[in-house]
Amino acid sequence: MKANRWRCWSVLAVLTLALAALTAAGCGSDDDGGDGASGGGDALTKVGKAEGEVDLVAWAGYVEDGSTDPAVDWVSDFEKDTGCKVNVKVGNTSDEMVTLMRTGNYDGVSASGDATLRLIAGGDVAPVNTDLVPNYADVFDSLKGQPHNTVDGKAYGVPHGRGANLLMFNKDVVKPAPDSWSVVFGGPESEPYKGKVTAYDNSIYIADAALYLRATQPDLGIDNVYELDDKQFQAAVDLLKQQREAIGEYWSDYTKEQAAFTSGDSVVGTTWQVIANLIEADKKSPPIEAILPKEGATGWSDTWMISSEAKHPNCMYRWMDHIISPKANAAVAEWFGEAPSNSKSCAETAVKNHCEIFHADDEAYFDKVEYWTTPRKECGDDRGATCKDYSEWVKAWTEIKG
Repeated sequence: MKANRWRCWSVLAVLTLALAALTAAGCGSDDDGGDGASGGGDALTKVGKAEGEVDLVAWAGYVEDGSTDPAVDWVSDFEKDTGCKVNVKVGNTSDEMVTLMRTGNYDGVSASGDATLRLIAGGDVAPVNTDLVPNYADVFDSLKGQPHNTVDGKAYGVPHGRGANLLMFNKDVVKPAPDSWSVVFGGPESEPYKGKVTAYDNSIYIADAALYLRATQPDLGIDNVYELDDKQFQAAVDLLKQQREAIGEYWSDYTKEQAAFTSGDSVVGTTWQVIANLIEADKKSPPIEAILPKEGATGWSDTWMISSEAKHPNCMYRWMDHIISPKANAAVAEWFGEAPSNSKSCAETAVKNHCEIFHADDEAYFDKVEYWTTPRKECGDDRGATCKDYSEWVKAWTEIKG
């Protein structure tokens, strides 16, 4: 899991002031549904003197200082230019990032859409004054003002990058080449690959099932794949329980999926473009292809957000402006494997067709992508508060996996 929400999600219903009940999930992390207050604190009115450091929670590969690869570094120059030393804690999942941000020990986070509304609802992040982030002007318009990071017209962060959750398959094994998600959802088409189907290991994957059902069972009336009432939700859960019989392994660490496809333990399933690129670059790997199926796909649009308790807000604003600057945004997009958010970054990539590969400015492509967002009780339409919130998605996912 977008911004373009390509389906132009309808305007979110007004958020209620009460937080959804918290339920212990998976790794003992918070999993409220995000039906709460609209963020904490006020946006900065001007950027003042740098405090000397900034503490970040980020996805692996988003904050590189040359220690992973000497040639990959967009932190050192930032530190030199601003006087803000960058300290980073890698968050392995969205749940972990939410938990870390709620400690109040971090200034900012690179949050995906399945975490952003939870952070806003909990008052854990503050609105961002985008006038104080000069490079925001060059962010693709389709990434601005999206439901997963904008509430009541207030921006709660700056867009970092985006990508789709694709269907990948081993071309030597999966024949004929599929064009639909039907090949992974446990029906006759996936039977030949039973035990070698893989899927993303997160409750947000329920939306992938809903997306497939939207196309194949229109009588369910699914519109927004993150706003599911009881009947729609149960249909998605039932489909995933059927799929469970075909699953060989769920993945959350992309290196594990890469290894599974390389070894042949997995032959078809959900992936990211970066994983497909890594497999294709490995001469020992079988031939694979990653496609956007005819039903569309879920995906992500990550947002840099500032803590409502930030101890170094001036450095955090400097970081937000830096990470979406053309060169830095191009560098991180190439290293991580995603489309940059800054429209000027495409001229800065080392691989000149990077933006073409990742569809950076292809809005027709992203019109088919449903960006991750936090499921809430409020359906966002005339059904009212009858949808399943995040805590219920987490509970169902535990049952699905068994």
